[in-house]
Amino acid sequence: MKRLLSTLLAAIGILAVLAVGAVVYVTTFLDPEDLKPRLEEVVQERVGLTLSLEGPISWSFYPRLGVGVEQAEAWLPEQSAGEDPAFMAFRRAEVSLAFASLLRGEVAIDGMTLDGLRLNLARDEDGRGNWESLMERFAGGDDPSTPASASSAPVPGGGNGPSVAFNIASVEVKDGEVSYTDRAAGHSLRLKGLSVTGRNVNPRRSFPFTAGFQLLGHDTPAGVDDTVPRLASEVTMKGRLALALAERRYTLEDLSLATRNRLAGVESPQQLELSGQRLVVDMAARQLRLEPGTLKATLAHSALGDTPLSLAMEFALESDLAAGSARLRDLTLSGDHGLRLSGNLNLANLHEAPRYDGQLRLAPLSLRPWLERFDSLPATADPEALSDVALTTPLEGDLERVDLTGMTLVLDGSTFTGRLAAGLDGHRLETELQGDRLDLDAYLPASTGQAPDAAGLWLPGVGRAHAQDEEALLPVEWLRELALDARLSLSSLRLGGLDFRDVALRLEGRDGRQRLVSLESAFYEGSLAADGELDLSREPIAWRLAPRLERVRIDALLEALGEGEEPAPLRGRAFVEGELTTQGNAWPVMKRGLDGRLAARLDDGAILDVNVSRELCSAVASLQGEQTKREWEADTRFERAEATLSVRDGVVESDDIIVTLPGIDVGGEGTLDLTSERFDLRAAARVVDTADVACEVNPRLERLPLPVRCEGSLSGDSAEWCRFDREGFTAAIGEALREELGSRAGDEVEQRLEGALDKLEERVGEDAGRELRDALKGLFE
Repeated sequence: MKRLLSTLLAAIGILAVLAVGAVVYVTTFLDPEDLKPRLEEVVQERVGLTLSLEGPISWSFYPRLGVGVEQAEAWLPEQSAGEDPAFMAFRRAEVSLAFASLLRGEVAIDGMTLDGLRLNLARDEDGRGNWESLMERFAGGDDPSTPASASSAPVPGGGNGPSVAFNIASVEVKDGEVSYTDRAAGHSLRLKGLSVTGRNVNPRRSFPFTAGFQLLGHDTPAGVDDTVPRLASEVTMKGRLALALAERRYTLEDLSLATRNRLAGVESPQQLELSGQRLVVDMAARQLRLEPGTLKATLAHSALGDTPLSLAMEFALESDLAAGSARLRDLTLSGDHGLRLSGNLNLANLHEAPRYDGQLRLAPLSLRPWLERFDSLPATADPEALSDVALTTPLEGDLERVDLTGMTLVLDGSTFTGRLAAGLDGHRLETELQGDRLDLDAYLPASTGQAPDAAGLWLPGVGRAHAQDEEALLPVEWLRELALDARLSLSSLRLGGLDFRDVALRLEGRDGRQRLVSLESAFYEGSLAADGELDLSREPIAWRLAPRLERVRIDALLEALGEGEEPAPLRGRAFVEGELTTQGNAWPVMKRGLDGRLAARLDDGAILDVNVSRELCSAVASLQGEQTKREWEADTRFERAEATLSVRDGVVESDDIIVTLPGIDVGGEGTLDLTSERFDLRAAARVVDTADVACEVNPRLERLPLPVRCEGSLSGDSAEWCRFDREGFTAAIGEALREELGSRAGDEVEQRLEGALDKLEERVGEDAGRELRDALKGLFE
C-alpha cells in the first residue's frame, strides 16, 4: 500500500510539472496574435466570410484554460470589407476548456460566451436574402458547424489525438442584436437585447435553455431608430432543447413562449403565450411538429370593449415546410362568454398563394354578450334573440375568400343548411341557404305602439326597423361595392306580423346595382311575387319594386295587420299588380319621390256585418213612401271591386274606384298624400236597374247617389274618418226632385216626401234627417 501511494503521488507530481511546463511554454514561446491570419484564412475557406479580427486574442489558464477574441467583424463575399456594414460582428467571444478533462485526454468545452453579437439580414427587391449564399455553400459540402471529430466518447484504439467531449457546461449570448430588412415588402424587424443561456449543452440529450429579446417592427425598410415602431414586443422563451446535429433535427420540450406586444396607436399591451409539450424542427426534411400546443391571448383594445378579451387555443401542428403545407389537428378555441370552437384545419401552398380547408364546429352560445362587447347589440323585440347560436360546417378558402361549403346553422330554434361564401374584404357575398322557419320580427326593434307607416312605401317591419325617419336606411358605400349572389328558401317567414310560406328569394348585384331577381311566396291562401332593383351607381340612389299579389285572402291579411284586435271589415281575394319607383336613402325623401302605378282588384268579396244594399234600398223606399219587404243577409256581397292607383311625387290618386253590388254600383275617387298622411275619399252608391236588382226602385230615383266622404290623417282616429255626405246627398235629392216636379204640383210632392223623410231620419239620424227635410222643402219655396 505504501508503494502504491508513493507511485500515485509521483504520477501526480509529474503531471503537475508537465502542466506547469506546458503553461510556461505557451505563454513564453506562443503569441496568440500569430493565430489571427490563420483564423481569418480558415473562415474564408470554410464559410466564405471575410473575417477581420481587430481586437486582441488572449489566453486564460486559471481557473480554466480558454481563449478569447475581441472586436471581430465579417463580411459576405459580395460585400466590400471595411466599406459596407458588416454582415456579422461581436465585441467579445470566449471559449474555455475543462482542465480535468484535458488530464484524461479529452477536450471538453466548459463554457462559451458571445457578447455584443450584431447580425444584419436583408432581403433585396427580388426577394433574395443575403444569407442564402452561405446556406447554398453549406448545402454543397460538410456542415462547418459540426466538427468531424465531435463525439461524446474517446476515439477507439486511442486514435490519432484526443477526443472532443461535446458537453458544454455553459453557453451564453449577451446583448445581441439582429436586424432584418425586407426591401421587397418595405418593412424591417430588429431584435434588441438578445440573450440566450444554456446549461450542459449536449447533442445527445436535452438541456435547459432560456432566451429573451425585444422585437421592433418598422414600416420602413431602413428601420431607423427615430421612427415609431408599428410593433414593439418583449419576448421570453424557455424549455429544454435536444440537438441532433448530424440529423439536423432539433427538439424543444416543455416549451414556454411569452410575448408582451404594443401596437402603434394602441395604448394597452397585447399578451400572447405559447406552450407546447414537444416541438420538433427537422431541418433536413424541412418539417415542423408541435403536439400538443396551447396558445393563450389577452387582447385589449377599445374596439373589444372595456375589459380585455381572453382567448385560448389548443391544437396539434404538423407542417411540411418544403411542400408549404401544414395541418392543425384537435383544434379547440375557447374564450369569454361561453365561446368554444373546435375542428381541424389544413393549409397548403403557403409559399405562394395559401389555401386552407377543414371542418369547424361552434358549440351553442349566446351572441348577445359578444355584440354588446363590440357595442353592436341591436334593439330587438325579443329580448332573447341571438341567445342560441350554433354552427357546424366544412370550410375552404384562401387569403381573399372563405367558403362554408355545407354549413348547418342553428339560430334561436331556426335551422339553416347550405353554402355561404364571402370575400374577406367584405365586397363579395354568395349564399344558397334553406331554412325551416325564421321570425324576423324578433330581431327588429320593438313596436312603439304607433300605427305602422302605411302612408308611405310601406313594407312589413320597415317602419319599426327605422323609427328615426332621418336616418339612412342602407349602408350605401358597402352595397355599392358588393358583388352579391344570394338564394334563400324558407318554409315559413314572419315579418311585420305577417306570415309567408314556402318563400323563395333570389338577389344579385354587382357594379353598383343590386337586384331583387325574384321573390315568391305563398301568402294568406294566395301568392306574393315581386322583383325590383336598387341602383347605387347614381346619386341619389334609385329604387324600383314591382309587386304582384294573387288571390290573397284580404280578411286574413287585414286581421294580421291589425294584430287580431278587431275582426276584418272585408273578405275576398285580392289581386294587386304594378310598379313603384323612388329615390333617396331616407324615409321622408323616398316618400316624397314615390312614383308609379298599381292596379288592385278584389274578387268574391263582401263587406262584413253591414248590408249596404239594405241601407240604400231602405233609404230609397222611404223616399218613395214605401218599405222594403225582402229578407236581407248580414253582409254585403259585391261582384266586383277595383281601382287604379296613380302615384306621383308622393301623392296617390285614383278616379276609378268601383264596387259593384247586386243592383247597386259604388263609385269614388280620392287622394292620399304620403308626406302629410292626409287623405280625402269621396264615394257614392247608386241603385241601378239590372236583372238582379236589390230592390224595386222608382226609375226616376235609379241614379240617386248615397254619398260617403272619408278624410283625415292616417295617424288619427279611424272612427272619425268616414261619414255620410249630407251635403252631397241633399244636392242629389234636390236635383232629382226638380226633375220630379216638372209634371206634378209642389204641395202633393211635399206631402209625399214628408213621410219618407221621417222614415229616412230614423236611418240616418235626427240631425241629418232634419237637414234633408229642410233642403227638400227649400226646393218648393
